[in-house]
Amino acid sequence: MALLVGALLAIAVGVLATGVGLDRDRAFYPVVMIVIASYYALFAVMGASTHSLVLESLVGAAFLGAAATGFRRTLWIVVLALAAHGVYDLTLGAFIANAGVPVWWPHFCLTYDLTAAAYLTWLLKTNRLRAAI
Repeated sequence: MALLVGALLAIAVGVLATGVGLDRDRAFYPVVMIVIASYYALFAVMGASTHSLVLESLVGAAFLGAAATGFRRTLWIVVLALAAHGVYDLTLGAFIANAGVPVWWPHFCLTYDLTAAAYLTWLLKTNRLRAAI
């Protein structure tokens, strides 16, 4: 169920953003990436783990850097960051023990991230959105 909801929500957000023009500004998907990257820090706070918060903040900073670089240079970096975050979702438990992460979250977020990356790829390949300034 988490997989289905993640995919449908990412498609709905993408279609809504395109439909109302939110994504005509190149900042939209980098901001989405920043928000996605911040959730694990929130989960660390919910799990009351300073150690997890520090680790998740470091990882989140890397994704934030990718989002900023992608915005300044090319949105293809944001596509890669979204896909990489999906992989991170699947492997998180092997590297960081974050008790605040809901059991269903990694699969939900994996699907959301990969679907959002695919949607952004479609926007870029069809020239609906410019990859670079």
